[in-house]
Amino acid sequence: MIRTDWLERHALYTPDHPALVWAPTRRKYSYAELHARATRLASKLLRQHRLQPGDRVAVLAENSVEHVLLFLAAQTAGLVLVPLNYRLAQPELQYVVSDADPAILFVGSDYTEAARDLDTGADLLPLSEARDLSAVDGDSTPVPRHDLPPQPGLDDPLMILYTSGTTGRPKGAIISHGMITWNSVNTEMRLDLTSRDRSFNAAPFYHTGGWNVLLTPFLHHGATTFLLPSFDPEAVLRLCDDEELSILWGVPTMLKMMSDHEAFDDVTLDTVRYAIVGGEAMPEPLIRIWQEKGVPIRQGFGMTEVGVNCFSLPEKDALRKIGSIGFPNFYIDTRVVDEDGDDVPSGVTGELLMRGPVVTPGYWRDPDATADAIDEDGWFATGDLVRVDDEGYFYVVGRKKEMYISGGENVYPAEVEAAIYEHEAVGEAAVIGVPDERWGETGAAFVVIKDGHTLSVEELLDHAGSRLARYKVPRHVQFLDELPKGHSGKIQKNELADRFTPA
Repeated sequence: MIRTDWLERHALYTPDHPALVWAPTRRKYSYAELHARATRLASKLLRQHRLQPGDRVAVLAENSVEHVLLFLAAQTAGLVLVPLNYRLAQPELQYVVSDADPAILFVGSDYTEAARDLDTGADLLPLSEARDLSAVDGDSTPVPRHDLPPQPGLDDPLMILYTSGTTGRPKGAIISHGMITWNSVNTEMRLDLTSRDRSFNAAPFYHTGGWNVLLTPFLHHGATTFLLPSFDPEAVLRLCDDEELSILWGVPTMLKMMSDHEAFDDVTLDTVRYAIVGGEAMPEPLIRIWQEKGVPIRQGFGMTEVGVNCFSLPEKDALRKIGSIGFPNFYIDTRVVDEDGDDVPSGVTGELLMRGPVVTPGYWRDPDATADAIDEDGWFATGDLVRVDDEGYFYVVGRKKEMYISGGENVYPAEVEAAIYEHEAVGEAAVIGVPDERWGETGAAFVVIKDGHTLSVEELLDHAGSRLARYKVPRHVQFLDELPKGHSGKIQKNELADRFTPA
């Protein structure tokens, strides 16, 4: 049986090595302490709160050490962690909580009021309770394995991460123990990770990147993560020099914010081996800025439902193959197919399919969405359009599902359009992603007002903001007399892109 409870061995091999550092205070948590805390938290959740393996434990809070403790307790006891997106509007959050049906909801102090407004049968506990339940009081003796449930199997669920849905409803991607294990192996093999590596995490934990780009591979390989509550470009830059970080990572927006900050000229970044970039292609001028600073760029690609580290471009090819996501990682098979499901030759655009032990077993309580995404042979249809050049390098050229990425966050137009349509004055609406200097892409809404109604841009944005997370609210609104449509009546979004004029 492949081990899924990683900390037990690291606590034996390198008990004093720091696994996690809370960056704001530099408080260090060794592998031995984390292991003891995780087993105690798991034991008390099972006994005091009468949880069973498979029960969901949700968290509504910004990044915290408690998040990691709850993850490790779930890994130990077979619980299922559900990190909630604290940026969601109340109706969105209510849908996710109802769908996940957690037994316990841990709540950060900033989100107490939002949690109280939710209709849920979960026990609401302050996030601090997770720390109290894990307390070691100077004694780092873990709870014995025989006093805990059997170690989870690779196929057992470990997390549910909710992704925006093309139908306007989020879908809960099931993240199994096997997925994070094989993602970690893929990451180590392609990025040459060792226990001596040191990096940071500032990506939100409701996002797969917060867990699976580097944090879980680092925990698996005995490395050290400096955890921040949220992204702060200066704080990350200072950490690089002060704590000798060896790897940087983020979406291009994050690296641009760092390079634009005045601290960028102050720090040396001498210990940084490379920076991993994902979410979208990094512009060539930005690549050159970082390479001139001595930091090579490794472009990557992934998604919640497949690991997340699926492709990697070697840093030596960052400029020669600008825009490429490189090659598939070791334990991932790929196909590029046309609309009939037939493989296309190199240079021809097709949909990317992926298969392997890093693919999700499916969507939580949504067999139809699971069947639509994963065929009987295990191939996951990504919805991303790619082409492969004659050297085998992959390039993402479009998104079949019309999703766009704003500041590293996936936004599906159908979800935004559904919220806009709830306004009584809206007759028709269509949303597309348009270029944005800071966020990479942002939303542009094209709206037809019903006869006899009036509607201003401000009113529409206020309406959308009450129903959607801020990053989903369009930054641009254009009113039209009618939306362009084809012979079948389908809205022609390509034509809308041609009509777009920045405000």
